[in-house]
Amino acid sequence: MLFSLLTGCRAEKAGEPAVSAPAALASAPAADTTNEIMKPEDVPKSQRASLDQHVANTVITVTYSRPVARGRELFGALVPYDKPWTPGADRATWIKVTRDVTVNGASLPAGSYSLWAIPRASAWTMIFHKDWNRFHLPYPGDEGVTLRVDDIKAERGQHMEALAWYFPVVEGKDAVLRLHWGDTIVPLAVRVP
Repeated sequence: MLFSLLTGCRAEKAGEPAVSAPAALASAPAADTTNEIMKPEDVPKSQRASLDQHVANTVITVTYSRPVARGRELFGALVPYDKPWTPGADRATWIKVTRDVTVNGASLPAGSYSLWAIPRASAWTMIFHKDWNRFHLPYPGDEGVTLRVDDIKAERGQHMEALAWYFPVVEGKDAVLRLHWGDTIVPLAVRVP
């Protein structure tokens, strides 16, 4: 039966009507794997993370995978300068905003976007792209870009082994969203109108 469901074939037992794969999958209870013990070799190298932040009456959600530095040189080496990169791993990092906001003073309409960065030694670019539900390679192209924020000055901070997105400041209608990996921090000023 399972093979039949996965391949989309119809299967039937004696005295039962045939069931199509979509109908059977829709009625099957979801498997709860939270209590299963994973083998070490099955644990992803870049584990998934998600954060929700309320800023006034707007919810900002960032979902991403967390690559680990593991002693590697990061920016300008593992992550090349001057090329679009999704700040995460596996699936593209994405952000959802429930209301219109501004990012570094530029308008970003409510919606979901994949996040892309162009790292540089002097200043970074952050791109919010309409194609949000995608694999992290390749960059989907400029056609679906909703917002491009240039000249973001990277900061230096304490070493962050696994890539992280977080809000160190939330005050009234203003917040700072940070990308932090290794000793590089890229801040974005978010404001709810």
